[in-house]
Amino acid sequence: MDDQRRQAADWFRELRDRIVMAFEALEDRGPGEAPVGRFVVTPTQRGEDGGGGLMSVMRGGRVFEKVGVNWSEVHGTLAPRAQAAMAARGVPGMDKDPRFWASGISLVAHMQNPHAPAVHMNTRMFWTPGAWWFGGGSDLNPCLEYPEDTAHFHDTLRAACAPHGNELYDRYKAWADEYFFIPHRGRARGVGGIFYDDLNSGDWQADFDFTKAVGEAFLPAFLPLAEARMSQTWDEADKDAQLVHRGLYAEYNLVYDRGTKFGLETGHNADAVLMSLPPVAKWI
Repeated sequence: MDDQRRQAADWFRELRDRIVMAFEALEDRGPGEAPVGRFVVTPTQRGEDGGGGLMSVMRGGRVFEKVGVNWSEVHGTLAPRAQAAMAARGVPGMDKDPRFWASGISLVAHMQNPHAPAVHMNTRMFWTPGAWWFGGGSDLNPCLEYPEDTAHFHDTLRAACAPHGNELYDRYKAWADEYFFIPHRGRARGVGGIFYDDLNSGDWQADFDFTKAVGEAFLPAFLPLAEARMSQTWDEADKDAQLVHRGLYAEYNLVYDRGTKFGLETGHNADAVLMSLPPVAKWI
């Protein structure tokens, strides 16, 4: 399992590097005369010997108002609250051995142009002495929806899932629809995508290959949409709609998101955990 953990962590890091390069290349083609955005990369650490990662954030670019692409590899002992949550989910051995290891990539992009959709993606591997599993997914969060953009995003994810099982897209789309729903608002935070967690089929390589397919699908699913919308004309009403929609995103991530809760409860860098929050939002 040590070799498998190393494979997973290295691949998440390599995917992070490719996405950062692609986003900076899109910034180079962005509209306007404002300075071209670039990522600021900050090493993060979980305690003194619990691993860490890279927090990569770009703010105030021509295309991206705020985007974070984080990679982490952490380990240690789960706090009692996190341990209890894992045990409640049926993770084997959590009542006896609270050690863990986790690695993954987490991405959230908030765009300058209100016509360009916000987006989220993450893939991860989690290990305890009693079990291992993969999780992740990707979902689109437009404030001004274009049906053709939604269709492209979902079609790309469907094609990525298909080689790994004809039923996976439908299953994980339904999971995303449920997971990214905001109960107190009675609505979804966006137009969905796919989401999965606790993936352990017993075949580590097959599960890792599927997780890589989800990660590889992100750029072809999202970049064409961002490029098509980044120069579209917008007005103050469009921007106002974007800021109100960002309020939904902030509410969801602070109240319901499993990754946010886990990151804070396990003592990871709070700025890295909360990088998903929008730079500016509005409530009415």
